[in-house]
This record gives sequence, C-alpha cells and structure tokens, in this order.
Amino acid sequence: MIDNIDSKIFPDSVKKDILNRYRGLLRVCRRCVAKEDTVKIKKAFNIALTTHMHKKRDSGEPYISHPLSVARIAVEEIGLGATSIISALLHETVREGVNSLQDIENEFGKPVRAIVEGLTKLSGIMDMKTSLQAENFRKLLLTLSTDIRVILLKLADRLENMRNLEHSSAEKQFKTASETFYLYAPLAHRLGLYNIKSEMEDLSMKYTNPDVYLDIDNKLRNTTSARNRFIREFTEPIKKELARQGFNFEIKGRTKSVFSIWNKMRKQEAEFSEVYDIFAIRIIIDTELKNEKADCWRVYSVVTDFYQPNTNRMRDWISVPKSNGYESLHTTVVGPGGRFVEVQIRTRRMDEIAEKGLAAHWKYKGEGVDKGLGEWLSHIREVLENPEPSALELVDSFKLNLYSEEVFVFTPKGDLKRFPAGATVLDFAFEIHTDVGSTCAGAKVNGKNVPIKQVLQNGDQISVYTSKNQKPKIDWLNWVVTAKARTKIKQSLKEERQVEADAGKELLERRLKNWKIGFSDRIKTKVMKYYKVRTSFDFYYLVGSGRIDPSDIKELIIRFELRERELEAETLQETATADAADSAEHVEKPSDILIIDESLNNIDYKFAPCCNPVFGDPVFGFVSVNGGIKIHRISCPNAPSMLSRYDYRVVKARWTSSSESSTFQVMIKLTGIDEVGIVNKISDIVSKDLKMTLRSISIDSNNGMFEGVIRVIVRNKSQLDLLLHKLSRVKAVMKATRLDR
Repeated sequence: MIDNIDSKIFPDSVKKDILNRYRGLLRVCRRCVAKEDTVKIKKAFNIALTTHMHKKRDSGEPYISHPLSVARIAVEEIGLGATSIISALLHETVREGVNSLQDIENEFGKPVRAIVEGLTKLSGIMDMKTSLQAENFRKLLLTLSTDIRVILLKLADRLENMRNLEHSSAEKQFKTASETFYLYAPLAHRLGLYNIKSEMEDLSMKYTNPDVYLDIDNKLRNTTSARNRFIREFTEPIKKELARQGFNFEIKGRTKSVFSIWNKMRKQEAEFSEVYDIFAIRIIIDTELKNEKADCWRVYSVVTDFYQPNTNRMRDWISVPKSNGYESLHTTVVGPGGRFVEVQIRTRRMDEIAEKGLAAHWKYKGEGVDKGLGEWLSHIREVLENPEPSALELVDSFKLNLYSEEVFVFTPKGDLKRFPAGATVLDFAFEIHTDVGSTCAGAKVNGKNVPIKQVLQNGDQISVYTSKNQKPKIDWLNWVVTAKARTKIKQSLKEERQVEADAGKELLERRLKNWKIGFSDRIKTKVMKYYKVRTSFDFYYLVGSGRIDPSDIKELIIRFELRERELEAETLQETATADAADSAEHVEKPSDILIIDESLNNIDYKFAPCCNPVFGDPVFGFVSVNGGIKIHRISCPNAPSMLSRYDYRVVKARWTSSSESSTFQVMIKLTGIDEVGIVNKISDIVSKDLKMTLRSISIDSNNGMFEGVIRVIVRNKSQLDLLLHKLSRVKAVMKATRLDR
C-alpha cells in the first residue's frame, strides 16, 4: 500500500509528502524499535492510510499527516517505543469504524488494543461539543492511573493539533487553546514534560492573547543577536575551566518561553526590557550515576568562582527531586554588566528526564528516580474512589496540585513527605491516614505545639495528635490544598449533611400535606431561587438544619401562586390590546452594538466588569446563571476557566458598525517619576490633545515616584491604544497600562 498510493486520490506532490513523513518517522524510531516492530509499524501505517484515505484536515492536508505527526512526537519528544507508535497510528481507526478493537488485538496484541481503546474513549469525552466537566476529567485521570501511555499519547495528540490550529475557525481556536492552557499544559508539567508544557502555553497564548504574544515574540527575535553574544561571553570562562578539570559536558543557552516571560512581566509589573532572566544557561555533564551529585556540585563551584550567586534563588532538586522526578541544581548569578543569569546544572540522565518526563523514567527504572510519580499516581487512584459532590471541583483541585511548587517535610520517624506549597498540618494528617486527618486536633512541629491550619515549611518534622471528639468542619476546606484532604473532608461533610437533608425533606413534605398545599417543580424552583440555593439537596439541608422554617416556605408558595394567577390575567389583557393595535405604525428598536451568535435576536447583554470590553476588542458572550449574557474580552483573566469549564455557555459575539457611536469607560494605571505638573500633563493629553472625557484621576506619590489611575471615556480600542501610546511618551511616565477593572 505504501508504495502504491493511489495517484487519483493523492497527487504526486502529496504522495511524496506522505512517504517522506512516514520515512522520517522510521528514521527517528530506528534506535528504539526492533526490526520485527518495524514490520508492525508498516502494517499500522497501511491501516491508517486506508482508513483516512478520503479525509482531510482543516488545512487541506491529507488526514494521515495527523497520526504520523502524533507518532513522531511520541517517539522523538516524549521518548515512547514501538507499542505507542503503533497505537498513535491507529488511534482513530476504531472511531472511523474501519477496525474493531478485537481486530487490533489480533494484529498487534493486547497492549496496543488497550491504548487504542483508552484513546478512543478519551476522544469521545473530549469532543469539542461537550463540556470539559469533572466527570470527563475523572475519566481522563482514571485512564492515567491505569496505563500512562494513553495520557502521554493524548498530550502528543493535543500538541499536534495545537501546532496546526491556525487553519481552524476562530471559535475552535479560542476554545481549544483555552482548554489546552487550563488542563493539558498543567498535566504535561506534572508529568515532567517541560518542553511540551511550555509550547502548549505559548500556543495557547498565541490564540487567546495574540497582540501580547506577537509583541513579545518580535522583541525576542529582535534581541537574538545581542543575547547570543552575551551567552558566549558568559560561558567562555566556564567552558575553559570545566575542560581543564576533565569534564565531558555540553552548555546550552535556552531562551524562556513567551508565556513565561509575560508571566514575569505581569508579576513584576515590568516591561520586556526590565525582565532580567529572559534566558537560562544549562550545563549538562556526562558522569556515572554514583558520581552525579558530587560532580554537579563541582560544576556549581566552578560557576560561582566566576560569578557571584544570589543565595535566595538557589534550588537543590538533586538532593530532594521534585515529585515528578525532576532533578537539577538551579542558581541565579550576576553576570557581565550586572545582568542576572539563571544557571541550571544537571547530568545527561537528569536532562533526559527533564526533557521527556515520565517516559524517561522507564529507561532508568529501578534506580530510585520514579518514586515521586508512583506516589502521585497512587493519590489519583485514592481520590477517584470517592466521587466529588460538585461537577467541577475535581478539575480545580487537581489543577491546583498540578502546577504548585513543593515543600518537603518529615514524619517523626524521619520519612520524607512532599506537599504542594501552602499545605498545612491538616494536609499532612490526611496524608498519613483518613482517620488521622478526620480527628486531627493539632500537631507538634519541630517540638512546638501548633494549630491544624499551620502552614508547613521545608524541613519541618511533624507529629500529629488526634481527639475522639474532633470531626471535619466546613472551615477545614479553607485550610487544606491537597486533593486528597479536600476530597475526604467533603465526603465526611456530605455524609453528615445528607442525614439533615433527608430529615428536612421529610419534615417539609409532612407539613405541606397537613396544610393541603401542593409543591410543584415550577414553584419549588422559584422558592429555591428565592433562598439562593442551586440544588434540592442544599435546600432540604437548610430546612433540616433549621435555617429555613417550613412556615416561611408556606407563605412563599401562596405568594408565588397568587402572582402566577395575576400574570396570567395580565397576559390575556396584553394579547387583546396587541390585537387591537395590530395595524398601528411599527417603531423599530435601535440596533444593538453587538450581534450575539448571529441567529439570536433581542438578547439582553451586559459588559463584564472583570475586563471592561471596548469596541474593537475581540470578545465572546457568556450566558450567566440568571439568563442574561455577559460580554468578555478574549484576553479576560477569567476566559480560560470559563471556556474550559463551561464552553456550552459560550456564544459568539461581534461588534456592529453602530458600535462606533457608543462610548466605553476604561481605567488606565500610570507609574512614573513624581514631578511638578504631571497631573496637568496627563489631563491635557486626555482632554485637549485627544478631546476625550476624563472622568476621574487619582495620583499617589512616595519617595519621588507616583502611581495613579485615571478613568477615561473612549469610543473604541484604537482610540484607547492611541491614548496609551501618548501617555507612555510623557517623559515622567514610565508605564501606562490598561486595567481590567
């Protein structure tokens, strides 16, 4: 089949491209694949080619390019083997109905069948038309806890789709990018796939915040030459000394990702030129396993002989690796010209694990480097055994634990335990055992008595004490960060609340029956809305716990039923009036400044205060719980969460030409040098130069610097951009930025 691709279906140029991609895959997997496996890979490719023969991608390319690219990412960037390559090639053939799982098992064995089955299920639950809610994420994590290769291939699949997202519709770009940033990038990070995580973040930013992405990307390109010269100057003395000491080494200068730089700019409230650690120097040494730690510290000594280290930014992940297996020495030193430089020191083995994450652990299995990941997967299994009460809390809980930094503490016996930064004594207690956590009354940390909400610090030694009278309380959820602790606390609280909810339901039904009052679902919904509860469970719990009196509910029911009868009468009257005025002149309602979802008319919408859109901003609509629509900017800080968790509530929105006549209020933050007349200069630019309305101005000064906020009325984004440009050109103004609110 490979050599006889039908020219009627594929022109010669396309046929050549397919063959080149296939041969490229074989070249990169030559080292890790046996000859007999190559035969199976060829057979899998033939099946995939036949399956996708008439299918094309959004770009117009033959669809077979997708499984080929996924397979290549799997082997080249993640380090997987023949079983995963075959599975990647076949991962959509079952869904297309060409093969059955049994066919795949007969041809390629049970492991391939299991992986393809897992990927097929994931494709169903991760479909763009479904909402990525907790139940779907739970299924994803269940797959992760059975065969990790399913998730690794799913990450490869998502990365390949992100690399080709430019050919998709704007709506698909935005939703896919938001979902990738919200879940897949953190998951790649947790599995140690730092390169994939960084690329996913950058590509997500490219489609969710394109202006900022392109600006930083262009600045990185324009400063490449200067950066390379600095790296050569910085590394030259280090290279000479390492060579003199007989090290076999490699030094790389790695520019940080666009997203990472933007994150630093936001946190430090700095411009691009003010971010000092835009790149890192990585020193990789070849040495035997038994000498790794000592040799890395020798290299550290060489670096710090030439450059002054910042001891506050020293990170030793060799003595105590991260829980995803990451090992490296990190330090920040003062380089030529007083510039700060981050230096990473690691061995070849450590570098491979850092580049390829979990997959690289299999190569070194038995050498004690994969204990942390094994513990993490065990945590996943344990948490998944207990269904969450909320449909989305599981996602939030795991996302928190995926990205967080870590602290290392000890049990009384000296056993090491890892926790996310911010973990408390209560997290530690639940980690020891559920019963210990549920009855935890306090602890001794380093010999001193502390409360259960005490935050853990690196090196703490902890001894928990319990009480039979203690039990989980709702406040405890504010004092824990680990998924395990949150799940166990919620489970205990729900069991307790269930008893009261059942009692409340029985009490209310009995009282209403005695009063001979009905309680239809329609009226019940109104009553629940009145008390601001979302579920029947919460409503009956409030009744059972005595917070809502059945007599008050009785009065509400009577009031709502009376109001319904009045509305019914009013409707009849309005209908009669409308019929009488049917021939009257029709007055058109002024057109809205936004079109919502093209097919929807007369939709009530408001601009979201969290990001304050103005005409010209890329926007989307979000259906709120009260039925109205909130308009958000695509770059809204809340956009990734909304689009990933509630994509079924997202609607298209675009500006109309009549938007030009509307006005919008924006806030601009200004910082700079406090000099005489600065307020007048700012107000003159707004009011005199640009003829805008200045609503308010607030300036605070301290130690010769000022910081202020102005509220201005603008017509559109272009006018706002011009204002920002003119304000930033004022000599005393160091920075002028738009505030979300």
